[in-house]
Amino acid sequence: MKNTKLDSLRRSLSAWFAVNRRTLPWRETRDPYKIWVSEVMLQQTQVSTAIPYYTSFLEEFPYVKTLAAADQERVLKSWEGLGYYARARNLHRAAGEVCDRYEGRVPDEPVAFRALPGVGDYICAAVQSIAFGAPLAVVDGNVKRVLARLFEIDTAVNRPAGQREFQEAADRLLERGDPGTFNQAVMELGALVCRPAAPDCDACPVSSGCAAHATGRQRELPVRDKRRPRPTQHVAVGVIENGDRILVTRREPEGLLGGLWEFPGGKIEEGESAGDACAREVREETGLDVEVVGHVARVSHGYTHFKVELDVFRCRYRGGDVVLDGPVDYRWIRLGEIHDLPIPGASHKILAHLEKSHRKE
Repeated sequence: MKNTKLDSLRRSLSAWFAVNRRTLPWRETRDPYKIWVSEVMLQQTQVSTAIPYYTSFLEEFPYVKTLAAADQERVLKSWEGLGYYARARNLHRAAGEVCDRYEGRVPDEPVAFRALPGVGDYICAAVQSIAFGAPLAVVDGNVKRVLARLFEIDTAVNRPAGQREFQEAADRLLERGDPGTFNQAVMELGALVCRPAAPDCDACPVSSGCAAHATGRQRELPVRDKRRPRPTQHVAVGVIENGDRILVTRREPEGLLGGLWEFPGGKIEEGESAGDACAREVREETGLDVEVVGHVARVSHGYTHFKVELDVFRCRYRGGDVVLDGPVDYRWIRLGEIHDLPIPGASHKILAHLEKSHRKE
């Protein structure tokens, strides 16, 4: 595509964005920390979902120093419900590094910022361009869709090998005079007009220069490789009762759901009943001897690459001292106290069944 045509596309898109941009809280600030928080939250999360979390998170952690000084459990509790908790753990760790190495100031040098925990190419380009005007083009799902149609790119958007091709296209398109605003314009176009299933070409400010629109392929693009079906894991979970207390354990700080609290349990082995698996997993994880006294519910929950079906059982404590194998901490708590702890989505579903059962009793 010739430079004159690219210039025309840039002007048209910038003019459209000036009129049609949504009013979003992170667009009302130039504070790099607040922009950073928003970009981390918006990974894997819709704008409408992220807004209340963004507001409450910044009320609790208004400065990078506040976040760095906070306990990880408090940070995870503030993030609870957003999912992908590694984002929160990395942001927390990165805030600590910013305070230790940069006196609490988010670095305005892309290489330094990119080296922080959890900061990939997209986060780096978004924050550095919006907050500091660095000429870096962002590439996320919305941008890939716009680029695939605009330049008629047939490489699958979910193929890692194609990342360089989309990045090169984004770099060519970037308006370097005001890269932060232009990056937001491209993302906004993908969110509002160049939508996945129903692109609104009549409302598109760059449809006249769009290669896919010219060839009638806008609904064929972008190409996406089919994903394999997500496997299902079958898990047994024990709610261990000891008087008016129940046992919760904390997952190790890294990995899936790292640092969150949950009820003990684990995978059901082939040929094993769910109840037997519950007693075995409780014994292996906690060292406790329990009696499985009743089935509470079957709970389904989905993650990015797999699904789980959890058979939840009430268990009566019979003896033994807690000796953990896998979890890193435990607490005996009253049922209502679990609301003070960061717990994963599946545990929220379990909790709903437990609270319903307790109300009946």
